[in-house]
Amino acid sequence: MPHKIKTIAQPSTGRSFKLGRRRPVARCPRLSLKNYLYKSLPAPPPSIDYSVKPATFLRAILGNDTLGDCTAAAAFHIGGTLLSNAGQAIPFTQDDVIKFYSATGGYIPGNPDTDQGADEQACLNYWQANGLTPGQHKITGWLSVDGSNLDEVRTAMWLFESLYFGMELPDKWINPMPSKPGFLWDVAGDPDPDNGHCVSGEGYTPIGVLIDTWGMVGVITWDAIAKYCTTAGQGELYCVLGVDAINNATQKASNGFDFTQLQADLQAIRN
Repeated sequence: MPHKIKTIAQPSTGRSFKLGRRRPVARCPRLSLKNYLYKSLPAPPPSIDYSVKPATFLRAILGNDTLGDCTAAAAFHIGGTLLSNAGQAIPFTQDDVIKFYSATGGYIPGNPDTDQGADEQACLNYWQANGLTPGQHKITGWLSVDGSNLDEVRTAMWLFESLYFGMELPDKWINPMPSKPGFLWDVAGDPDPDNGHCVSGEGYTPIGVLIDTWGMVGVITWDAIAKYCTTAGQGELYCVLGVDAINNATQKASNGFDFTQLQADLQAIRN
């Protein structure tokens, strides 16, 4: 049965936007962040904000107002954030995002019936194998993160400078839909299976994680992450392993993270 992408309205502007995250058909083999953490790992700082340098790019909606390409848009927002914080220019265009969406979700430009959304694991595997653009901007791998564990979520963001959220939003988060940056998503009832959405994480505060969606940066609280971004809530949470982020992580936690075992496990998966 075709997957219907939900369109939501922003009453204050009269514009419409789309959702688009699909539950994975079958869960892929995953590596978990917690398996590589040592007790000697330093505590992450109280707050981190990686959204400042890529702020202009994070305001780009990347097609998610007309297409259910939230999984692709969030991936590119992460990719742009990693590049910007590594001192590099962000080369991505909306056309790049739509091509990635086509490759990961089967969308055929000009055929609205093929606008069916995509799932995070398909996007992460494609990103690792092929890059955000053909043969470029690949990630080394990705790790699942326990959304119910505040320290683990903060550690993931601190070490690898990214979080990739898949969840089913409660209706109150999009009725009404956020209209400006600075919105707050807290626990607000049960997740709605029709509200599948993907957002990128750009840092955290004492309240929760800084997220970017539909060109706006807001906050999802720690309690909301625990409810909506875990298997029990039909959600998912990952950090991506970019080359520069891994290099930075080895400096932050040279004795607190098992990078040797991680590299061996990533190689075993590739083989």
